[in-house]
Amino acid sequence: MTRPRAVLFDWDNTLVDSWDTIHEAMRHCFVQMGREPWSLADVKARTRLSLIEAFPPIFGDRWQEAREHYFQRFHEIHLERIKPLAGVGAMLDGLTALGVPLAVVSNKTGATLRKEAAHFGWTPRFAKLVGAGDASADKPSAAPIFLALNAVGVPPGGEAWYVGDTALDMECAANAGCHGVLLHTALASDAAFERFAPALSFADCAALLGHIKAL
Repeated sequence: MTRPRAVLFDWDNTLVDSWDTIHEAMRHCFVQMGREPWSLADVKARTRLSLIEAFPPIFGDRWQEAREHYFQRFHEIHLERIKPLAGVGAMLDGLTALGVPLAVVSNKTGATLRKEAAHFGWTPRFAKLVGAGDASADKPSAAPIFLALNAVGVPPGGEAWYVGDTALDMECAANAGCHGVLLHTALASDAAFERFAPALSFADCAALLGHIKAL
């Protein structure tokens, strides 16, 4: 395996810790909709798809109302609660120093994703920040990865890595023909990756950066 020509990242819980925010917004949404709120464990297990795909099966024809309740609470708290995961800043600095183009592909709404990146001062680090609704379809479709790769000028294939923390991320990478790379392996369930196994796995950001440096 050679050094990647581009590295694309998932956002939530790959680069930033947002579980507290997501859980609180989901709790508020479920209460407003007269439903029993999910536990944090339930949220972590079930929150993978974009809201436009995840909410209709849960709320039926009231899914748009539920989405409004979710976003109302989310936007009240997300910038004050979100925080970078350990080692992310040093990893992004290291990859930039190596001349590796970076981008983000997330199922978080595009405008919210870009607001959070700007909050951390990270916008200049990425050639493209692709969120839900920016491409013709959301993850696990390959469309958002293709949009990001077009921005960095790298074709789909093994020279492009997509780094994430879930089986859905690995499925998205496979759909795009890219290397799926699992980060934060201690948080992952092995059973979840039976269909879409990562090409590489790393315990933390330092390990990922060190591996790329060595290539």
